[in-house]
Amino acid sequence: MKKLLSILLAGAMLAGVLSGCGGQSQPSAALSADPTSAPSDTGSQAYPTATTEDVQAALADENSVVVDARINSAYIGWTLEGVSRGGHIAGATDFSARWLDCTYSDTDNLEGETREQVLTQYLENKSLTSDKKVIVYDANNSDAQAVADYLSEHGITDISLYNVNEWADDASLEMESYPNYSMLVPAEHVKALIDGETPETFEEGVEYKFFDVAWGESDQSGYLDGHVPGAVHVNTDWFEPPEDGIWMLADDDTLLALMLRLGITAGDHIVVTGPEPMAACRFAVILKYMGVDDVRVMTGGLVEWSNLGYELETENVEPVAVESFGVETPANPDWIDTQDEVAEMLTQDNFTLVDNRTWEERIGAISGYSYYDKAGRIPGSVFGYAGKASSSSVSYYRNIDKTMRNADEILAMWTECGIDPENNHLAFMCGSGWRAAEILWYARVMGYENTSLYSDGWIGWSHDGRPTETGDPTAAN
Repeated sequence: MKKLLSILLAGAMLAGVLSGCGGQSQPSAALSADPTSAPSDTGSQAYPTATTEDVQAALADENSVVVDARINSAYIGWTLEGVSRGGHIAGATDFSARWLDCTYSDTDNLEGETREQVLTQYLENKSLTSDKKVIVYDANNSDAQAVADYLSEHGITDISLYNVNEWADDASLEMESYPNYSMLVPAEHVKALIDGETPETFEEGVEYKFFDVAWGESDQSGYLDGHVPGAVHVNTDWFEPPEDGIWMLADDDTLLALMLRLGITAGDHIVVTGPEPMAACRFAVILKYMGVDDVRVMTGGLVEWSNLGYELETENVEPVAVESFGVETPANPDWIDTQDEVAEMLTQDNFTLVDNRTWEERIGAISGYSYYDKAGRIPGSVFGYAGKASSSSVSYYRNIDKTMRNADEILAMWTECGIDPENNHLAFMCGSGWRAAEILWYARVMGYENTSLYSDGWIGWSHDGRPTETGDPTAAN
């Protein structure tokens, strides 16, 4: 796991969206601190304006696509840019204008894909083809224009623009939000909290605590180079200490001692930030497991924060320790499964152990980790994807700006993989719980409460000598 986190901190950031289930991976890409690969400005075109009736007709037409060009946070449910309601037009897909110019490197990324390769895959995933009629909407009269220009450059000719305010102001028209969208907080609202404001879904008059999660001490992790103002640093080794050459989640007593040292109680209101959403989600899952009720993760990591032009703080913020967590721990044990629990559940109906690793890891071609040699999979697990080429990637579940992928696309991918979140309990696993923690967080955002993290993952299972298998499980089919 130390290798994983070192890669993340080096700037090989994740992204990309993929679809399908099986051994064939599709293009994706990653983010870093190099904005030079943004598409060139070829000039804007004039497009006709769509009416609300046009949008309604397009939603009912299989040869039309309605596209939300706003930021991801608005699409998933947050009320932003003065729109009267949060969420997206029911039935619309997403193609954010931010994907066109977000901080990104064509060469320094985990999946080895250029921005254009990633965006071209998005067009396919969202059925944005030259034969479709497309309506692109926004709330600021600029995002839709930028996306329309990009679509036009890629052969789509029947494009019109729409302002979502017209739809949102009509209460009879449906807008959709993810059931638990508030678990992923836009950087705009984190900034507002720091400035003393109370954004939607937050409690007025309470203190919010901020934590920056990354591997290494303060002077190793990049924390002192810049973090969200007021955020206390959390070294991932504190909750996953190296032992016997591997990194595994600490026992409950160690986790409780960490909570007290960081000044965290069950009644606290917490926003988890950091360079990487994966590390932030890993810590957020631990907080929920221990018993903190109000836990949010800042979407997009520090890349999103910096892209918005917000300043980073470089001073060390020391936590104030507490003597009591306030409840018996872990208060929510169902968030994290033990090896014994998973072994028992694998014998039961209505349970799916979702293997969120690369295909190469699953078939035993590689272990995925420089510090661990055993390779293979847990018998009875079901492949659920994570990233394409790296054990540090969750590109199947992220957009290019490190925000959460469209929930409909995630569900379609799960359906093709035989994963049924409506009727089965899903336990997500990977090598040792990192990729799976982020995916679990997104599942909860989507409203799937009957889900958990098998934290020990492949490494814990195989290290303890439990049954394993290798080879292509689809070969006999």
